[in-house]
Amino acid sequence: MVESRLLAALILLGFLISASESLRFELQSGHTKCIVEDMKANAMTVGKYSVVNPDEGQPMPPSHKLTVRVTSSHGNSHHYSELVESGQFAFAAVEAGDYMACFWAPDHKPQITLTIEFDWKTGVAAKDWSNVAKKGSVDLMELELKKLFDTVTSIHEEMTYLREREAEMQDLNTATNSKMAYLSLLSLFLCLSVAGLQWWHLKTFFEKKKLI
Repeated sequence: MVESRLLAALILLGFLISASESLRFELQSGHTKCIVEDMKANAMTVGKYSVVNPDEGQPMPPSHKLTVRVTSSHGNSHHYSELVESGQFAFAAVEAGDYMACFWAPDHKPQITLTIEFDWKTGVAAKDWSNVAKKGSVDLMELELKKLFDTVTSIHEEMTYLREREAEMQDLNTATNSKMAYLSLLSLFLCLSVAGLQWWHLKTFFEKKKLI
């Protein structure tokens, strides 16, 4: 029974860690493509990117270079590389929010298409477990349990973060609904006031003309 639970936990762990896999996408010269990752404060993140050589076994063409910038939702730059074939970055998120990695390929005539491999990991997936095993001198089962513990902790922190975001959205919705109700009442008051003024003007006009 214990072994089956442990096996299920390890399968869940493998699924969660493998959720952060490499992306491969195409980028035309003169264009920009951005990838967004929602991160909580103090979360560790690592990224690795490279341009795929269109002619394997041959030198990379000089035109196959790109510029990469990683910024936070507040516009703070965490990584910048200009006209490179590959690179990597690693940092801890200072503030929570959406972090954006943007790839730009220089303009080229005729237009070319770059194939880019990008691996972006955050949280538990960004941890170097091989170094943990070497430093701690732990066996395979203990290492998997450490991964599982860190994964559960990460999930708990993520759920807490999502609850906080949900509470913020609810507060925003409540404030927006209150403002909309106030504006609706104000609009109704103005419409009634205009209607009253129009009625008074017409009544006065007809009385002067002795029509009523």
